[in-house]
Amino acid sequence: MAIFRTKKAEETGEARLPRHIAIILDGNGRWAKKRGLPRTAGHAAGAETFRRIATYCKDIGIEYLTVYAFSTENWKRPREEIDAIMNLLGKYLRESVETMERDHIRLKILGDPAVLSEELRDLIDETADISTRYEGFQANVCLNYGGRDEIVRAAMRYAEDYKAGKVGKIDEAAFSNYMFSAGIPDPDLVIRPGGELRLSNFLMWESAYSELIFTDVLWPDFTPADIDAALEEYRRRDRRFGGIKK
Repeated sequence: MAIFRTKKAEETGEARLPRHIAIILDGNGRWAKKRGLPRTAGHAAGAETFRRIATYCKDIGIEYLTVYAFSTENWKRPREEIDAIMNLLGKYLRESVETMERDHIRLKILGDPAVLSEELRDLIDETADISTRYEGFQANVCLNYGGRDEIVRAAMRYAEDYKAGKVGKIDEAAFSNYMFSAGIPDPDLVIRPGGELRLSNFLMWESAYSELIFTDVLWPDFTPADIDAALEEYRRRDRRFGGIKK
């Protein structure tokens, strides 16, 4: 059963939704192996799952969805698999250019695009430009992204500004402005399908107080019902952020 943010539900607190859900897209390769298919088939199936889940999150009132699509460590994979993933990303971005304006969806790429192909970089720039025209649901795709790398890059950018006299003493809120995720609220809920019980260098700064939910469901098999189950569990959590409940 879907959980909608209705006025009555908000008043009673019965349908508390996170503003921001983050998902580690794990299990594509194992999904394919179980079916005797190449790993690339698992990534294609996972891409379709992302479409369904993003649409569902938008429809039920989630404001931000962030997914871990390709990490800085994933370059260690076979060249054939990397090429297939990049082709899927290009296909998704080209289709996004056609649908973002129609559906008023924003898309942001988090990570370092410098090593990507010129075509992918151009598509990223185009989707970023379209995103500035609208408000509402935003999908964030972590591409060539690593949580530690993000923090190091942020520290270097801050050091450059400090040396240039542009900034002085810094606090956590100000430092967040140097992250790839600047301007995006921290994820309230991080979901990892696939059965692994770790974050794998995903949103290390941003997920400090996120609720974590792990499931054995492989990502291509993940459905809106799994989102609902995670939201039910999220509603049961007591989020104190280091304090105590009065």
